[in-house]
Formats: sequence, structure tokens, C-alpha cells
Amino acid sequence: MLQKRWWDIAVVAGSASIAMAIAFGLGPGGAAERAIAFAAIAAFALAYFLIARPAIGAPSTIRFTTFLTTTAVILAVGTAATEFLATLQVLAYPLAWVLGDTRRRGVIGSAVIALAVMIGYTSGGGFSVGAFVAGLTTAGFSFAFATAFGLWISGIAEYGEERARLLDELTAAQAEVRALSHEHGAAEERERLARDIHDTLAQSLAGLVILAERAGRQSREGTADAAAATLATVEQVARDALAEARALVARTAAVPDETALGGSIERLAERFRAQTGAAIEVRIDTTAEGLDRDRQVVLLRCVQEGLSNVARHAHAENVTVAVRADGGSATLEISDDGRGFDPAATGAGFGIDGMGDRVALAGGTFEVDSSPGAGTTVRVRLPLDVREGPVEQSRSEVTP
Repeated sequence: MLQKRWWDIAVVAGSASIAMAIAFGLGPGGAAERAIAFAAIAAFALAYFLIARPAIGAPSTIRFTTFLTTTAVILAVGTAATEFLATLQVLAYPLAWVLGDTRRRGVIGSAVIALAVMIGYTSGGGFSVGAFVAGLTTAGFSFAFATAFGLWISGIAEYGEERARLLDELTAAQAEVRALSHEHGAAEERERLARDIHDTLAQSLAGLVILAERAGRQSREGTADAAAATLATVEQVARDALAEARALVARTAAVPDETALGGSIERLAERFRAQTGAAIEVRIDTTAEGLDRDRQVVLLRCVQEGLSNVARHAHAENVTVAVRADGGSATLEISDDGRGFDPAATGAGFGIDGMGDRVALAGGTFEVDSSPGAGTTVRVRLPLDVREGPVEQSRSEVTP
């Protein structure tokens, strides 16, 4: 609506059409009246290019008033010379609405143009009653139609502008949501990496420290065979840590497709037996071996963290690790006869929090049952129906 090129075409084509119609006899028969009509058409086109065109898309009160006044004079004089020149209204009315830029100005502009046409009709007819009625009828109908059409088009334009504004706001909101989602995703990824590093490398390094201290103590005590055995364990744990680091970077499959949960947990238990000297019993139901890979990852990580806590804090002599799957859920229990603690009074470390977060992401429940001097039981339950809790775990290799 505000593209000047289309208005140029409309004004030139419309003015030329009216001029040609007059030239072919649809206008006045006298030479003087025809000359006035042609002059009025030329004046209207000139007023458009000099006054109206620069204001299209850049509203100007001065240009609107000047063009409206000029057009009113042209229509009054031209219509007085020949009633056919009233057809210039088809160009004058839309331009009045475009240049007015508001509904109020559009209505005022339409009224001025209608008044000019009525004056032209009346003066051209010798100010007779018939000429006045004809002018009033023509101007009244044209004013009513132009106003109704202008209000309708203005409403459509305002609706389009409102939609464009809302679209811009929606686009900005979507961009903000994407930025926030990216930040949230980055934070979750950092948290996930922190858990993975803690569950793998940090635990392996802690185990290496314990084993190295034991090897040093055995060496100082002169028990060479025991020190050599401990050093062999140190080598094996270091190799496992290296494999874990490579797998963490590569993000390879968490657990092989074959039934490997029991073997993985047994290897973990063997490592912690060597570190702590505790008797660790592993009980894996055959039904648990059929768990999907993601749930095996969660359970294996929890076993790893649980045994690490036993080695560092519990000083237990007997530990039981049991995994079973029944009743629509998989259950892991890690029990020890260590010194225990008060969960309500003791601040949970990153390991306990990490276990809880990992289980929560899998849609499961995490419980810690402990009291001073009575040992500790960690219990994890995971739903077997994926609709109850989607498992969102990393794909890092965790097979110890």
C-alpha cells in the first residue's frame, strides 16, 4: 500500500485514461472546457509527483494539507468545466487516506474532496437546485463509499501491523528461549560431565592413592610379596582409569549388548576388595541381566559410587551388592556393616548428590538408610516402563 512505484503507475494510468476518455468525446464539447479538463488532469498529476509522492511512507502534515487543498481546487474547477472530471475521485480519495496516515485525517480528507466535487457540480450547473442535488448525491455516495472503504483498509493495515509487531515479539521471545535453553543445556552438560568425572576418574584416582599408600607401607615393612601384589593392582586400576578416560572422551556405548552387568559389578567388587580388604558379596538375579543398557549404566554408576563411599568412609568388613528386577522395577541395594552415619545431620557429599541426581534423571527413587554404628544401606529403584521415567544418561563407557 505504501510502495511508491505502484502509486506512480496508478496515477499515471488513471490520469491518462481520463484524458483519453475526454479526448474521445466523453467530456465537454467546447474547446475551452476541454482545455480546462486537460489542465486539471495535468495539475493533479503534477501535484502528486511534487507534493504527495514524497510523503508516501513518510507522513507529513504540511504535505497532506497542501496536497488536499490543491486537489480540492483542481476537482472543483475541473468538475465545474466537465462533470466527467469527477472521476479523479478514484485517485484522490485513496491518496487522502494514504497521506493522512490516521483514520481521522482520512475522513477529513474524504470530506474535503467530496465538498470540492459538490462545489464543482453546483457551480458548473449554474448554482441551480438540480445541479446542487446532483452534486450532493454524487459527493455523498462517493464520500460514504470512500470512508467505508478507507476505514476497512485501515483496519486491515492496522491488523497487519499488529501481527507484524507480535511476530517480531514472538521471534525475539523465541531467540531468548533458545539462548536460555542453550545456557541451561550447557549447565546440564557441565553437571553431567562433573558426575561422570567423579564417578570414573576421581574414584579411580582415589583408589590409586589408597593402593599406593598401602604399597609404600608394605615396602617399608619389608613385605615385598604383598607390596608387589599391591603394585600389580595399582597397575590394573591405572589401566582401568585410562580406559575410562578414553571412553569418557569418546562417549562410546555404556554397557555391551550381551549380559555384562553382573561381570561389570563383579570386576568393581574385585577392585574394591583389593583396596579395602573387605568381603564384598555380589548377588545379581538373572532377570537383571536383561535390563536395557541405560538402566545398567545407572545401576553400575551407583554401585561404583556406593563402593567408593564404603572404601573411603565406612571402614566396613562385609559388604553386599544385590541387584534384582521384578514387579516392574529394578532394585539395587548396597549394604555394609561399617560405622554408618546420620543422614539428617551429615551433609551429603558430591557422590551422594550425584547418585541421587542420576537416579532422578532415570525416573527412579534413591534412599539412604543409615545410623551411627549400624552400617549403611543404599537403595535404588528404577522403573522398567520407559513411560514412567525416561532415562537420560551419558553414553560414556563405564564398564570397569
